[in-house]
Amino acid sequence: MSSTDPDAGRTVADIGEFAVIERAVAGRPQPDTTLLGPGDDAAVVRAPDGRVVVSSDMLVQGRHFRFDWSKPEQVGRKAVAQNGADIVSMGAWPTAFLVSLGCPPDTPVALTDALTDGIWAEAQALGAGVVGGDTVQSEQVVLSITVLGDLGGADAVLRSGARPGDLVAVAGRLGWSAAGLAVLLVGSVDFPELVGAHQVPVPPYVAGPAAARAGATAMTDVSDGLVADLGHMCTASGVGIDLDSSLLEPATELRAAAAALDVDARHWVLTGGEDHALAATFPTEAVLPEGWRRIGEVRAGAGVTVDGQSWTGAGGWQSFS
Repeated sequence: MSSTDPDAGRTVADIGEFAVIERAVAGRPQPDTTLLGPGDDAAVVRAPDGRVVVSSDMLVQGRHFRFDWSKPEQVGRKAVAQNGADIVSMGAWPTAFLVSLGCPPDTPVALTDALTDGIWAEAQALGAGVVGGDTVQSEQVVLSITVLGDLGGADAVLRSGARPGDLVAVAGRLGWSAAGLAVLLVGSVDFPELVGAHQVPVPPYVAGPAAARAGATAMTDVSDGLVADLGHMCTASGVGIDLDSSLLEPATELRAAAAALDVDARHWVLTGGEDHALAATFPTEAVLPEGWRRIGEVRAGAGVTVDGQSWTGAGGWQSFS
């Protein structure tokens, strides 16, 4: 915020709820899918397909982010990215976001401005609008985001379509966010690329619709960890999945950080969440789209194994543990 801004140094209590909202939406361009944006009792969003894919998620200060680790703009981008990943994992594309913000009265206006800058930046990168939301007083900063998506005439790709014989593939990075968190937890200033991956995930957005067009039989966003999220797919589909560890070799950056922290980088790859990679199953004869790589196969049975053996390490993120 410029030092000439009359609200520099002021809090949300100083300027009031409607001024906070006005600052969040004023002058922001909307895509063609937004027929009526913020300012009325509700927004109107075009739904060309006739169906709307909907998902929502929350980020709570101290649970999902810390402002001593992440800039407010990064938190805003992260909030949109994790919701956008949910939509593309269905084979759809995000069209509109609704954002609800809770914060204490003494929250600086500069912080809420930066949050909304990040939210708009990530949404606009997707060609989506920010069409409404709400504000409320809370004990810490809370972001709740609902995202709408369009299937473009295709069928949604569910978790429940995997069948024995399908191959398992992944698009995007695995373990980077978990490694970045581990670096932050020990107070290290090394490995900034991993820390950056934790601060702002980079979902492989275009890979979701591409997988749907290529005939993916099941798909999921990897938000809680590869083993955990594929486990949900196994349960929904009534199958087992075996991962090939030779196809899940940790990236060079992960190996370097793991050596410095004296941990096993494979644990980050298999159980680290918040990278928002995509995992999917495909018929064996399918040609994997660009950006996808095979990591295993679907088998009869239940649950996830690694090289045919039960995974005995941590399974991934759980909200109430």
